[in-house]
Amino acid sequence: MDYAQDKIRNIVLAGHSGAGKTTLAEALVYTTGGSDRQGRIEDGNTVCDFDPEEIKRRASLSLALAPIETGGVKFNLLDAPGLFDFELGLYEALPASESVLICVSARDGLQVGAQKAYNLAVKYKKARMIYISKIDAENADYYKVFEELKAEFGPSVCPVVVPVNQAGGLIYVNLVEMKAYKYINGAPREVPMPSIGHRLEGLTAAMSEAVAETDETLMEKFFDGVPFTTEELTEGVRMGVKTGAITPVLCGNAPKLEAMDMLLWAMRKMLPSAHRAGAIETVDSTGHTVEVACDKDEPLLAYVFKTVADPFVGKLSYVKVVSGMLKSDSAVVNGRTGESERMGKILYIKGKKQTDTDHIPAGDVGAITKLPEAKTGDTLCAPARILKGEAIVFPHPTLTMALKLRQKGDESKISSALQRMMEEDPTLSYQINAETVQQLLGGLGEQHLDVAVAKLKAKFGVEVELTKPRVAYRESIRKKVKAEGKHKKQTGGHGQYGHVWIEFEPCESENLVFETNVFGGSVPKNYFPAVEKGLQQAVHHGVLAGYPMVGLKATLLDGSYHPVDSSEMAFKTAAFLAYKAALPQASPVLLEPVGSLKAHVPEQNTGDLMGEINKRRGRVLGMHGAADGLQMIEAEVPESEMYNFTTYMRQLTQGRGHFTYEFVRYEPVPAVLEGKVVEEAKKIFGDGGEEE
Repeated sequence: MDYAQDKIRNIVLAGHSGAGKTTLAEALVYTTGGSDRQGRIEDGNTVCDFDPEEIKRRASLSLALAPIETGGVKFNLLDAPGLFDFELGLYEALPASESVLICVSARDGLQVGAQKAYNLAVKYKKARMIYISKIDAENADYYKVFEELKAEFGPSVCPVVVPVNQAGGLIYVNLVEMKAYKYINGAPREVPMPSIGHRLEGLTAAMSEAVAETDETLMEKFFDGVPFTTEELTEGVRMGVKTGAITPVLCGNAPKLEAMDMLLWAMRKMLPSAHRAGAIETVDSTGHTVEVACDKDEPLLAYVFKTVADPFVGKLSYVKVVSGMLKSDSAVVNGRTGESERMGKILYIKGKKQTDTDHIPAGDVGAITKLPEAKTGDTLCAPARILKGEAIVFPHPTLTMALKLRQKGDESKISSALQRMMEEDPTLSYQINAETVQQLLGGLGEQHLDVAVAKLKAKFGVEVELTKPRVAYRESIRKKVKAEGKHKKQTGGHGQYGHVWIEFEPCESENLVFETNVFGGSVPKNYFPAVEKGLQQAVHHGVLAGYPMVGLKATLLDGSYHPVDSSEMAFKTAAFLAYKAALPQASPVLLEPVGSLKAHVPEQNTGDLMGEINKRRGRVLGMHGAADGLQMIEAEVPESEMYNFTTYMRQLTQGRGHFTYEFVRYEPVPAVLEGKVVEEAKKIFGDGGEEE
């Protein structure tokens, strides 16, 4: 069934891990007749958590779609993970939605995940509603949590449904309609309004004041002391939600299906439809901004908000149709590439269930199979109007681990498998470090990488272990030395003869600097390139631990040759021998990579973080306020000390903090640590200076 644009609501369920988002989605699906039984996370049978890893871990790991239909309105629920390692799902969902329903536990209170979701909703100009879950949990306190919400988010927080605990059980009061309900096996039964005295007066006053702010006429009525009608309150909240002036707060008990009807009523009445949310901004080929309204009669524009790359099912692109009508025979152009895309099948998605359809109207969401080039963030356009949407900036990987293959022969599989996985998850990164010859996988945390490894095995048949990545050290010298290199070998026929004197000294260049200062033809010019080539090969392995040599200048001073036995190979070998003889005498030094750290943390964590940076041999360069309301500490820290910094930051700030780290330069390793690095290098390279 097609729904008009003003009858569609696209709503993200967001919040901290464990706040009850997936359980709420399950309750809403069941309440609206979308399933014949109410699943439980503990039983691994919910609509939204269907991936084997989600069932195993009892947590949402990726964005899931659960459409529900009731009262002539279609709600597309986008269930986003609350774990910080999987916050990609929230970033994917925001462009496909008009509203964010933030779940907060009545037992645990306002947590970081809810704060982050609220701030992102504000940033991307999405309507906001808060649902307080687990009302009947031990130590649950709705009113304490409500005060936390008001303290954090300000006077925009507006109570709509509140619980009252009475001897016979919980009663839910709808402050807009001023009616009270009790629930028996999920079915509502109206009961007399409970007597809660001044608290009720305070809550209704808070709601009336928030509504009065949305309209001048209502403001006058408020100051005159005239109570608002139910219609005025509903419309006032609706207007305030659209502008961001009001954030309504509701509550319920999803496992017992209590107050689900009131939540659906509020979502229908107070959250903006796909049409009413307003036009979105796009950019045309000339760079001009074009506003696109949600209108089925406009040219087609669809946004790809999620990609699933499955080797068995094939590629699946989740899309939100912004305008026009997406049909199976639509001619579409990718706004990013400017190239035509061949359409696959069009589907409606509900958890893991797929239903074929021949079209998706403006405002609705669905999926397309086997789009060859489309990536998350792309727009699919009618050829007559090619536009690009605002690019969502996904979180950058902060934890990198090395991959160790368990089975030989999988080398050819792993690269293509990870490329497919990165199509699905832009917060993953993969690279081969040319220096350490390690395959490196980056992600948002330990759980993120663990799940990626599990998917590599389950989907692509590649088994790997995660290990600590090696640091790409360097070596250099601190003083000037001169050394001789002579290669003389007599065989039955022609012998081999090469003889050089080379001076080695420190310099600023990363690469080897080679010069000649030979007098009298003691070494013929035609052998100069061979000498340089021998040194270029030699500097790949330093004399301390086998790491590449940098900051080295070599000057060929003298030598000798044999008219018959000398050759390029002989002079290459002679140069190598001079290098091996000279460098141990030139005060060799081990260098380590040092990077620039920019860490954003709450003010109360700055002292602890500075102390930790000092423990990690870092230098704090300064601190100042950042645009995100946190304090930014700038420092320089050796790469070898950054391995588990992601985990430390998350523990220190409860997930509020974030950081970036970029390589800056190489610096000498402290003498007390040099021996340990050399010993570890011997295990890697062996004593011969080359990797085993």
